[in-house]
Amino acid sequence: MTVRHHISDDLLLSYAAGTLDEASSLLVATHLALCPHCRIRAAAADALGGQMLDALPAAEVTPDLWRNVMARTQTEPELASAMPASALRPRSDIVIPEPLRSYLGTDLAGLRWTRLAPWVQQISIDIPGCGPRARMLRFEAGTRVLEHGHSGRELTLVLHGTLCDGTAVMRRGDVAETDERTEHQPQAGPDGDCICLAVTDAPLRFKSRLARLLQPWFGI
Repeated sequence: MTVRHHISDDLLLSYAAGTLDEASSLLVATHLALCPHCRIRAAAADALGGQMLDALPAAEVTPDLWRNVMARTQTEPELASAMPASALRPRSDIVIPEPLRSYLGTDLAGLRWTRLAPWVQQISIDIPGCGPRARMLRFEAGTRVLEHGHSGRELTLVLHGTLCDGTAVMRRGDVAETDERTEHQPQAGPDGDCICLAVTDAPLRFKSRLARLLQPWFGI
C-alpha cells in the first residue's frame, strides 16, 4: 500500500499543537496509522513544537502549580509513549486501524450500517461536545455521489476500495481535504465497495433541489 494523498501542513501542525477538534484529530490519527510518510512529518512537527517551547522565557513555578502537576501525574492514566513507525503498522487482516477501531468498537465485519440512500450506508460516530461531525460512509461499487459544494471543511479518509474525484484516484490511507471553493461529484471505484471516514464542520451544498429537500433527513 502506497499513500499518495497526504494531510496538509496546516492540519498536521494543528494536530501536533493539540488545537484540532476531536473528530478531525481522529481522522488525522487514523491516517497516521496508515501512512509512514506522515508519521515522520508528525514527529518533525512535534520536535518543532518542543524547540519553540524551549525558546520561550522561563516562567516562575509556584508551589501550588508544582503540587497540582504532581497530583495529576499520580491520578490520571499514563499516556502512551511514542512508538516506532513499525509498531504502528496495522495488521493486514484489519481494515479499520486504531484509533478509529476503538471509537467504533469493532472492525469492518462487526459494523452495523444505516441506509442513507439506495447505494449509500453510514454510521454516525458520536463525539460529545464536538462541533464537526464524523461518520463512516460506505458506497457500493460505481456509486456516484450527488454533485455538491461545501459550506466549510470536509476531510475524507479512504479505508477500503477506491474513491475517484476528478483526475484523482484515492485508495486506502489517502486523504482528501475540501472547503468552500470545492464543487465536485466523487464516485466509488468499480473494484468493490468504497469505505471512508468523513469529517465535516458544516452542511454540504447540494445542487439537486430534491437532495436539498431531503438534506435534513440525511443529516449531512
